[in-house]
Amino acid sequence: MSNEKVPVQLDDVPETALWTLYHRAAEASRPDTLLPDPMAVELVERIDYPFAERFGPGDGAQGQFQALRSGCFDREVEDFLARCPRGQVVALGEGLETQFWRVDNGRVRWLTVDLPESVAVRERLLPTGPRQRLFACSATDPRWMDEVDPAQGVLITAQGLLMYLRPGEVRDLLAACAEHFPGGSLVFDTVPRWLARKAAAGKLHSRGYQVPAMHFGMNGAEQPKLATAHPGIAEVRDVAPVGGRGLVKAILPYFARLPRRPSVVAVRFAAPRLV
Repeated sequence: MSNEKVPVQLDDVPETALWTLYHRAAEASRPDTLLPDPMAVELVERIDYPFAERFGPGDGAQGQFQALRSGCFDREVEDFLARCPRGQVVALGEGLETQFWRVDNGRVRWLTVDLPESVAVRERLLPTGPRQRLFACSATDPRWMDEVDPAQGVLITAQGLLMYLRPGEVRDLLAACAEHFPGGSLVFDTVPRWLARKAAAGKLHSRGYQVPAMHFGMNGAEQPKLATAHPGIAEVRDVAPVGGRGLVKAILPYFARLPRRPSVVAVRFAAPRLV
């Protein structure tokens, strides 16, 4: 990648890509990092954007929490690739996530699906190899499903996305994925209802940054209800964070037991029946 500074202007939900990138890079810069991610560090150095002014110093626990969340997704992708080495990963709302370079096994096929303005920024900043493709459309637009080749297995990820959709849109997305990708899986993160309400009321902010309104919240105990979105949903599983450092590591086992906490969820779709 070039060393030339690249100005980036994103607003509303697309801007959250810069927030998560900044905190992930801050964590990756530590000598004792939980998430080695040199691509994220390089990106922050290249982007002409007031990260610290907008998001704060980046040296708190937020980076560690971002790393723990990303680690949940990385483990799910790595497990999928261990079973389906040439599988298709579909990253919905990927923003400036650099997961491909953390988990690439040399054979995976990767499809990024995001809004046109986000795809345009990603094209300017990140290299696209022969096994990577970008498709500009909303995750709620079913056109992206026609871009997926499920022959070698499919895993769909949605990091930091579903909380910005309406509950009906989340349900429709789950149902459409179950319908189109039998035998595949979807991994996504959620926020508890209290946090979604706070964001919707405009009460989540720091320094010069206002978190966009969130419309979908789900408490941990509600995860089994996801299976009602479609009869093809065979399993709903909580993906617990692993590791941590310092105080976060000490409280993580207790945090995982809280009924109203952010969580990562894996949904498996039933395989087609052989006739």
